[in-house]
Amino acid sequence: MNTTGLVKYAGALLALAICSACGGASAVAPSTATFSVKYVGKMLTVNGRPVTAARVNPTPRYATMLVPERHHQAKYYEYINNYYATYASIFDYPKSTQMIDTIPGIGGQSCTNTLYGYGKKTFWNIESDTEITLFKAPKKPIRSLSDSVGMPSSCAMNTSGDLAVGILAGSGSGDVVIYKHATGSGTVMTTQLAAEYFNGYDPQGNLFADGFNNQSVFQLVELPKGASSFKAITTSNTVQFPGSVQWDGTYLTVFDQLTNQFYQYTVSGTTATLKGKVQLTGSSDCAQTWIVKQGLVYCGDAGNNNGAVFNYPAGGSPVAVFTGNFDFPLGTVAVKN
Repeated sequence: MNTTGLVKYAGALLALAICSACGGASAVAPSTATFSVKYVGKMLTVNGRPVTAARVNPTPRYATMLVPERHHQAKYYEYINNYYATYASIFDYPKSTQMIDTIPGIGGQSCTNTLYGYGKKTFWNIESDTEITLFKAPKKPIRSLSDSVGMPSSCAMNTSGDLAVGILAGSGSGDVVIYKHATGSGTVMTTQLAAEYFNGYDPQGNLFADGFNNQSVFQLVELPKGASSFKAITTSNTVQFPGSVQWDGTYLTVFDQLTNQFYQYTVSGTTATLKGKVQLTGSSDCAQTWIVKQGLVYCGDAGNNNGAVFNYPAGGSPVAVFTGNFDFPLGTVAVKN
């Protein structure tokens, strides 16, 4: 499948400007950037950079949003991360569904210091081809780690605070870099993947990752806790396109970006056995999902060019849709302050 197109996205510029005519509100100006979109096999590239989304929304969006200047005292913060090195849109659901601020210069996927649920005050962001940055909610950068093996795609943390970063493309495509206690230069681990899309830990400290193998077929892999190498895992059902990998409190879940379903698995040996499905209705392409144990899941929707909230594990239609500025959402995460 090789198609080339030009897709326009209008959304926020990388910085907030103060609009004197808006009573102190921050005005987010529309972007006029044109994204060049191409498929290389099953992999989508935007402006020459491989991304983990399966599809894009070709509808231009031209709107200027007025963002109220709030004193960030929310209990919960949700982030919809847009295209790499653009910005993240910040929300305070369930207080409201309106965008309250942005973090300029970041984008891509995020993860936080819980297996599922709201993170504790901080989150990591895969913001560029070489940099992974830790933020304190709502938007204060703390420190960064460097990646020198390729273009990172995903991240996950275990209960010991180790950070696993997956490599989507480049010389280390398919690798996973593990930063012990989220520090240092990291240990590069090869996998059975040609391109790593998403990863996540289970409560036992086993690390799972998904992506495409050398035959361009979906593959799930596992690094058992204490092991020195990944092993291939066979799923009992067919997954069409790799999506988020996350523990949900009971099962290991893999999201399929093409069917808009969560697959819930138990894993034994080299087999992942399907135990349930959760269908999201009305989503187009949740390029990343984040499950919270309060019975919700957040979706950064690349296909609908927005962010949405669904019940989990009930699924169904969105219970809320975020309003604000979006430029090709690729990630989402939720943090409790």
